[in-house]
Amino acid sequence: MNSLMSKLLSRVVAPVVLTCGMLGMANAQGQNPIVIKFAHVVADSTPKGQGAQMFKKLAEERLPGKVKVEVYPNSSLYGDGQEMDALLLGDVHLLAPSLAKFEHYQKKIQLFDLPFIFDDMAAVDRFQNSPAGQGLLTSMKDKGITGLAYWHNGLKQLSANKELRTPKDARGLKFRVQASAVLEEQFKALRANPRKMAFAEMYQGLQTGVVNGAENPYSNIYSQKIHEVQKNITESNHGTLDYMVITNAKFWDGLPADVRTELEAILAEVTVEVNAQANALNEDAKQSILDAGTTKIITLTPEERAQWRDAVRPVWKKFEGDIGADLIEAAVQSNNP
Repeated sequence: MNSLMSKLLSRVVAPVVLTCGMLGMANAQGQNPIVIKFAHVVADSTPKGQGAQMFKKLAEERLPGKVKVEVYPNSSLYGDGQEMDALLLGDVHLLAPSLAKFEHYQKKIQLFDLPFIFDDMAAVDRFQNSPAGQGLLTSMKDKGITGLAYWHNGLKQLSANKELRTPKDARGLKFRVQASAVLEEQFKALRANPRKMAFAEMYQGLQTGVVNGAENPYSNIYSQKIHEVQKNITESNHGTLDYMVITNAKFWDGLPADVRTELEAILAEVTVEVNAQANALNEDAKQSILDAGTTKIITLTPEERAQWRDAVRPVWKKFEGDIGADLIEAAVQSNNP
């Protein structure tokens, strides 16, 4: 009797246990957090690196159990050359490349490389927060990319062993540039010679004379020790070196609406902090360069700055067809508070 009861019970209980187990597994799977991989190519200590860590912290605090953010700094997941392909394949979900990297995806973004188009960082902020600037964030959706925010690195300064006070001082010099059609034309307009060179190779290139000059924000000049191999820095503030935080459009649109809304709010909060950090870091770096005493910082008069702007203004016209005259005008208008 006991044996018969055992057999009957086993036939009833086993399917129930199995069903409960499957439901438990399904429930556990349903509760698995959404993994967001955020990769970048700089150190954790930089404003971009700090921004990625702050995003991770706030996202996991405010969406507990729903989101897990994995941050991969220093090209530890993908390098400069592979990260965009990885994003489009969905192997990484958030990146923050330099704005100069987008010319193959959206030529209008070349606007940010136009020399002397913005008077200062306040003008950059006004443009980026305007409808025109915000429109550029969503202008690559047809390529599978959605822009989420602009993060500052800083305004660029010219450096060389020669004093650069007027445009003619740059003639014949070899300047290191990023791989950007606009930046190449910028130096050609000055009758200088642009040389594409990886960021990591810049110090040695300047030290050995492969290139004579460069353009960088103060924070890059100081962190890469460029001031040790350049006798002069002209505070030209001639261009912005900013990043765009981007995501895979299909991934982002596929997130639950409540999660996406909260992540967008977090990114807006992080952006304010990153941009404040970037501005502070550049001011600190400038002071550190002055304290080092190895490099003279040249301040342009309004008249000298106007000469530089006039010399490179033909570059605006050259790229007007790709960028759009209306967008260039909107950027110029952002110089008026």
